[in-house]
Amino acid sequence: MPFVPAAELKDYVGKELGCSEWLTIDQERINLFAEATGDFQFIHVDPAKAAQTPFGSTIAHGFLSLSLIPKLMEDILVMPEGLKMVVNYGLDSVRFIQPVKVDSKVRLKVELSEVTEKKPGQLLLKAIATLEIEGMEKPAYVAESLSLCFV
Repeated sequence: MPFVPAAELKDYVGKELGCSEWLTIDQERINLFAEATGDFQFIHVDPAKAAQTPFGSTIAHGFLSLSLIPKLMEDILVMPEGLKMVVNYGLDSVRFIQPVKVDSKVRLKVELSEVTEKKPGQLLLKAIATLEIEGMEKPAYVAESLSLCFV
């Protein structure tokens, strides 16, 4: 992750910071997420039944694709120098636009939209996280992700 002096973070507001590498969402990842969350809806875990739906295949859980934000964002989001730790602070909004079909490749595009000092030594970064699907015009989702930085 790139580091800059805390005072310079505001210079990045409104700017696209870049995209992650492509990541393939395979059936094993979907099944492991189903196992971890107990969400075994057929559209995620039963390829034969899912093939009979308008999607034509299994799809990733929306929350699986959303849970990828911290990992896909880690090399992109600019952070303050002297960072002691960063924690996921939540989301301000999420819109799921289209499903991620099994074996699709996705990547995260990140734009820093806001920097706020919560209190001395704590900076809240809001980033617009867009999960793109390779070969598709519309993204899987657009989310406002919040990261709380301790400096």
